[in-house]
Parts: sequence; C-alpha cells; structure tokens
Amino acid sequence: MPSVIPGFTYHRVPVADGVSLNAAVSGAGSPIVLLHGFPQTHLMWRHVAADLAADHTVICPDLRGYGASDKPAETDGSGYAKRTMAADIVALARALGHDRFALAGHDRGALVAFRAGLDHPETITHLACLDVLPTLDMWDVLHGVTAAVGFHLYLMAQPPGLPEQLIAAAPDAFFGHFLDIWTDDPQAIPADVRTAYLDACRAAVPSIVADYRASAGIDVTHDRADQDAGNQLRMPVAVLQQDWGAALGFDAAALWRAWAPDLRHTTVTCGHFMAEEAPATVARTLRDLVAG
Repeated sequence: MPSVIPGFTYHRVPVADGVSLNAAVSGAGSPIVLLHGFPQTHLMWRHVAADLAADHTVICPDLRGYGASDKPAETDGSGYAKRTMAADIVALARALGHDRFALAGHDRGALVAFRAGLDHPETITHLACLDVLPTLDMWDVLHGVTAAVGFHLYLMAQPPGLPEQLIAAAPDAFFGHFLDIWTDDPQAIPADVRTAYLDACRAAVPSIVADYRASAGIDVTHDRADQDAGNQLRMPVAVLQQDWGAALGFDAAALWRAWAPDLRHTTVTCGHFMAEEAPATVARTLRDLVAG
C-alpha cells in the first residue's frame, strides 16, 4: 500500500502550537507547494510532483486534519478556517527555507491556496486552483435540485455531532462514493492508492467534517470581508476546471476573474481528479504559470 511518493524525502514540520504537518519534498529550483483535495492526501500529486521536481523544489504536505498530519480537535470554529490552514502552509514553507513560493491546490487544497493568496500576497508568487469555485461563489451557484450534487457540503455544514456520526458509521461507503463518481478514468486511482485514501479518511472523520463546516461559517465571513473591501489576488492565477458552469448555469471564468484580474482559466475534459487523470496537463499548466 503506497504511503509515500517515491524519491521524495519526508519531513514532519511544526507549523502552529501543537500542530505539525507531514510533507514530502524533492527537487531543486524555485519552490512550488502542492495542496491536495478531498477525499485524498498528498499522494494525489505523485505524478505531477515527480514531473515538476525535475526543475523545481516541490513540497507536498498533508493538510491539517488529513493524512499523516496532525488533526487537532476543533474548539472555537477557527481551527479549520482556511485562514488557519493557509497560515500552516506559509509556516511550513518558511521552515523549509522558502519565504516566497508558488502555490497550487486541488479541491479543498485550492480553497486553502485561495485564502493564502489573499492573506499572504507578499509570499505567494503564483497561484493555481484546480476544480473549485471560491467559497462565496460556490454557495451562490448551488440552488434548487441541482444543489443535490453538493449534498456533502450541506451534510458537513450541520452542527457537530450528527454529520460525524453518520459518516463514521460507513466511512468507506461515504468517501468511496466521491472517488467513484468524480473520476472519469477509474484506472487513474488504482486499488492500492484508493485504499490509502480510504484508510486516511477513516482516521480523520472529525477533522474532515470540521474543514467542511468552516466553509459554511468562518470561511464565508472571511471571504465576504475581502469581497466587501475589494481585495483581489495580486499574483498571476491559473484555474483548471471542469465545465460545471454548463450544468449549473454559471460562467466560471467570470466568477474567478472578479477575484483574480491576472487570470488564465482553462476548461478541461477529464474528471475531477485531474492531477491523477491528466497529470501532464496539470504539470504543464503549473510550469507555464511560473515561467510566465
């Protein structure tokens, strides 16, 4: 069962009081940090990371609450705010010797990357977000029966207790559901990698729910404050996205452009797990973004 990316060195790095992140590092050159999504770990970047390590220093952490990173209990509603998780990533990179770096995130990791870009514009040189909308826009485009596609967002937004109990009762069925329906190429997530994802998620139900719950609470507050203040992402931004707009009735590029004036938006034809289904496309996008 895979637990590491071959050829990468692993570090356990303290990033906050009582919180350390597990991070895989390899390569040399300008740094790129890659943040995984749900329901995955840093292993989702295994192909892209190996490619980019030929000419970049590549850092692939497990986010707070996921994988082999620490999973602090939520106490005041801010422990899994994207602001907190973004600060983890800045602290991680700094501890590894990088005061400025390019940052790419997929799914949940993209929301952390988005917040890092807003909160730390002097640190994030380039930003890439894979297959998400910013949190405020995500909630706005879900309406009517089409919102059923995001049922998990509403489930995990509920007060502590019931969501955790329901998911913990059948974790493999719950997390496996998304691995099944969000991929166009099942071979992109082989059985041993799937098992690693499910094992990691099964051990992290409370923290995963806390991450999602924050996106229906404190993350909305933070994003709305930036929106009201007219704050935008100052760095070059690349977005790779499935054509959810066609199904749900929105213009994804226009929504992103309101946040990111220097935007490269590309619609892809692969499934949600694009770093595993189309790694060459993702690696090329990241290289072009940083080179540009």
